[in-house]
Amino acid sequence: MDFHTPYEQARKRDCDFIVQYRFFSPEEGGRPTGTPMQGYRSDFMYSGDEKARQQWIIWPEFLDDKDNVILDKSLRVPASGKAKMWILNDALTELHKGRIKIGLKAFFMEGRYIAAECEVIQIVNPNLK
Repeated sequence: MDFHTPYEQARKRDCDFIVQYRFFSPEEGGRPTGTPMQGYRSDFMYSGDEKARQQWIIWPEFLDDKDNVILDKSLRVPASGKAKMWILNDALTELHKGRIKIGLKAFFMEGRYIAAECEVIQIVNPNLK
């Protein structure tokens, strides 16, 4: 088994927020190869920014049905579920503080393609509150 090192361990802090996500099926224009594996590094786009195509380096880390980080990188993640979200550039936390709220809708992006939709369900980083 190929193990994923949890970002909490690698970055020595907790995640920034948690989302409920859903990957689009290939029929909906989603990933033709199916869902990704843990360690997937999509970009993040706020709903409403589709025209400007502004994307951010905010990575998902997928959770299992018991809210534990999925550690097996050889398994595909569920088509829908929860993910911890990590703002990679700490200097941008203040900028995101004005936008990230419970109920916010957003997308996981692969270049110009929308791979998944998500909704913020919990804010973890106190600097975002």
